[in-house]
Amino acid sequence: MPAKIRGSMSWLIIAVAMFLGAGPGIACFAWAEDGLEPPVNAVSGLSEPPGASAVSDDAPTAAHLPGVVADREPVEEAARAPQAESGDAEEDDPWEPFNARMFAFNLHLDRYVLKPLATAWDTAVPDEVELGLGRMFANVAMPARFVNNLFQLKFDGAGRELARFVLNSTVGLAGFFDVAKREGLEPSNEDTGQTLAVWGADSGPFLVLPFLPPMTVRDGIGFGVDAALNPLTYFAPFAAGAGMKASEAVNNRALNLEVFEDVEEGTLDIYSAVRNGYLQRRARAIQE
Repeated sequence: MPAKIRGSMSWLIIAVAMFLGAGPGIACFAWAEDGLEPPVNAVSGLSEPPGASAVSDDAPTAAHLPGVVADREPVEEAARAPQAESGDAEEDDPWEPFNARMFAFNLHLDRYVLKPLATAWDTAVPDEVELGLGRMFANVAMPARFVNNLFQLKFDGAGRELARFVLNSTVGLAGFFDVAKREGLEPSNEDTGQTLAVWGADSGPFLVLPFLPPMTVRDGIGFGVDAALNPLTYFAPFAAGAGMKASEAVNNRALNLEVFEDVEEGTLDIYSAVRNGYLQRRARAIQE
């Protein structure tokens, strides 16, 4: 295949991946997020899809899926989050006019691109496979959690992350099964945003950018560092990595179809709810 055609196809895949990654812009607190840390970085188990109760205990945490999709708890927390007082909103969100426009942009992309794809994926793929794929994406993101546990002097957490990775990568078939959790090795979800906070960095203003989850400036820096710590960045071709990121976004959006729908239907001001829920959850994660 001529080099020019290959280059065009690579950019096409990247563009599609960016559109598919826009869904987290609605309600991702994860990295990310505890990664939406998500989770999400952050961040508790992914939401249990209908009919998946038998395997829900093995769901990856949103912290394992930085910047991809929020898990059930933070998304539902957004719906419950109180509206910020005007003074607090001005302090935490001085760029609100810009952020609100970007949030609306991401919301429309989720509604008209990511959600239809996730609905089709959820129909075609068994719940157990969706959960297993989520665990595999979480497993490969281990280096960021390991490094941040070390920088936060959480050596027990770093040891558990290393043990979990070895066990799940072998016996767990590349992380498809969370064998380590069944053996009592709980995940230790730490991200660079939390590490920067521990070392005294100010959070900075709340920020929403196209195709990305909500964040603060500090968490945005952490998001970039965590992405650089993902081994796929170095060992997978760029187009292949973008394709995997797109698949991850669709898979995790499919796991949270009902949760996102409940938030959209039950929340009058989604933007404020997401902002307040995100800031509250990140504050709790850092206080740990």
